[in-house]
Amino acid sequence: MTVGDMGPGMRGRPDDAGSPNSGPGGGHGIGMMRLRATPSTVPAGVVSLRVVNAGALPHEVVVLPLPARQAAGERPTGADGRVDEAGSLGEASRSCGAGAGDGVAPGAMAWTTVTLQPGHYELVCNVPGHYRAGMYAELDVTQ
Repeated sequence: MTVGDMGPGMRGRPDDAGSPNSGPGGGHGIGMMRLRATPSTVPAGVVSLRVVNAGALPHEVVVLPLPARQAAGERPTGADGRVDEAGSLGEASRSCGAGAGDGVAPGAMAWTTVTLQPGHYELVCNVPGHYRAGMYAELDVTQ
């Protein structure tokens, strides 16, 4: 999977004012950040997620179960611009390593290995404001 951004000093488009992506910690604007999972469907079992940071800012990827009737990108964010990580199954946020850390540095890679049951999962960057700026993707796990 690849994470990226438009770099330091990025600004939202003028039509982003008042959007869910603007506000404290999230004024990056829609489409300024991305998290792309390739492939977006994997078989159930042990799955290793490799994260490459192609942006200019630190990023991370947290694996969260996606509740029924909820689409990726619909999680509420707190005043800190982050989503609740309760129920996380894994995280890739250590530059050049596995597991939790302080974020994946620009140009670096990280990974996590998780065991996933069939269902839908949301991959999120939970650096403050990044989720609201569009850094999420759905991962579908099949039988």
